[in-house]
Amino acid sequence: MSSILRRTIASSLRAAPRLRPAATGSVARPMLAPARFQSTFKAEDQPRIRIGSVAPNFKAITTEGEIDFHEFIGDSWTILFSHPADFTPVCTTELGAFSVLKEEFAKRNAKLIGLSADSLESHQAWLKDIEDTQTAGKKFDFPIIADFDRKVSFLYDMVDEEGFKKLNQGIAFTIRNVFIIDPSKKVRLFLVYPASTGRNTAEVLRVLDALQLTDRSGLVTPVNWTDGQDVIIPPSVSNADASAKYGEFKELKPYLRFTKQPAK
Repeated sequence: MSSILRRTIASSLRAAPRLRPAATGSVARPMLAPARFQSTFKAEDQPRIRIGSVAPNFKAITTEGEIDFHEFIGDSWTILFSHPADFTPVCTTELGAFSVLKEEFAKRNAKLIGLSADSLESHQAWLKDIEDTQTAGKKFDFPIIADFDRKVSFLYDMVDEEGFKKLNQGIAFTIRNVFIIDPSKKVRLFLVYPASTGRNTAEVLRVLDALQLTDRSGLVTPVNWTDGQDVIIPPSVSNADASAKYGEFKELKPYLRFTKQPAK
């Protein structure tokens, strides 16, 4: 993101009071602007999350009440995704898209939970805009964490280098990550996006399908794989074992063997 665009967005986020756009026939309501706050985040205390790490636990207030994150995960897969502030255009489209796909994630035993570095009151007002513009009026019904103090953002290392340097000064870019966490509370995948680039919900579903397929079968997925396409037998599996376990397969090279995706 250019420095000019960054300054423009930050300036608009600091403006107070702001008005949220009114629906036809309604009165515009004041929208809470994030206040400056003092904190003591230190680089040497920054956790490091890797694939295979246990997802750090935390307690937080959300739009659906207080949660203990590990209790929220329970025996499900969980998609945690984050945003730098409420009433931002890219994030509004993303939350709407995830909400529309909630049932697709539920079919995969996956819960959705968002995070934004604003207050609970601001979140509640923002959800109305998301329902007005993105979900065709359908109720938005998964929780969004109110991370106004940025404690969860710090815990999950959700900011870029410039944002980290300014984490104690108010608005921090870029709190825009996606974490896929399995039922054992392990981080299985994470994606990081700049503030200017919208996420791809189809990709989140695709990689969730791929992770679950590997857990079920031990098979792995080739480039651009989608559910139902052929999959790869890992080189660690012998031809004899591959035949016994997976049936017919096609060998392009000794290390590159394809087979049909097993039934779920």
